[in-house]
Amino acid sequence: MSSPPLDVASPLGVNTPMSFAVAGEAYDRFMGRYSRELAPRLIDFAGIESGMSVLDVGCGPGALVERLAERVGPEHVSAADPSEPFVAACAKRVPGADVRQAEAEELPWPDEAFDGALAQLVVNFLRDPQAGAAEMRRVVRPGGVVGACTWDYGDGMQMLRVFWDAAKALEPDAPDEGRTMRFRSTEELEELWREVGVEEVETGTIEIETTYADFDDFWEPLTFGVGPAGAYFNSLEPKRQEALRDELLDRLGSPAGPFTLGARACAVRGVR
Repeated sequence: MSSPPLDVASPLGVNTPMSFAVAGEAYDRFMGRYSRELAPRLIDFAGIESGMSVLDVGCGPGALVERLAERVGPEHVSAADPSEPFVAACAKRVPGADVRQAEAEELPWPDEAFDGALAQLVVNFLRDPQAGAAEMRRVVRPGGVVGACTWDYGDGMQMLRVFWDAAKALEPDAPDEGRTMRFRSTEELEELWREVGVEEVETGTIEIETTYADFDDFWEPLTFGVGPAGAYFNSLEPKRQEALRDELLDRLGSPAGPFTLGARACAVRGVR
């Protein structure tokens, strides 16, 4: 299928379009460092075991696909993402996996094709979350698992929290993913799963952390234009971008070397 537009209206209402049409390396430096830590924990939470066939919906550059391949073998892993650069990066990262360019709302696999379907940090960015979740359920066999996770956008994801707190300190009307994202709690994910007919729904939280080499390692990925934070950065004039950098440096304690930030994800799983 042809690639859908990847510059879409931001869920934050930022004037600059939000994009995921970026190189896999750019995403990996911004959010992929968290995805790599989150992936094995989501796999364990969902109960994915050797011998299962699994689909990753919204695979990005392939952090979860890589870990799934380690668990079940690449020949048992499929993946979908609407971003052409991400699909290319994922296919290169995990040779042998079936990686296709497709939207979550229109998955190109038949009914009951997999033992499980997972979506990591994707649900809030779907054009139609209900349709996407229903498609995940459709392609899983009866008794198979359907699982997902999103960030706890309140106080649970330190990198995003400090970014938006800094933005609002400089501009009180600045957006905030902690207020605007639709699915930011286990209760909201559970409701979505039940709405599309997933049964035996369970929820939980997943805690991870990542270490930055220095402040520049933290700051530079924010300037790549990835996701809502990148869209907001790109909407600022250069002087305001520099002011945001200074505010973030101060809020992080002006680190001269490595520092660690934590992140908490809300997770949901259930049975087809």
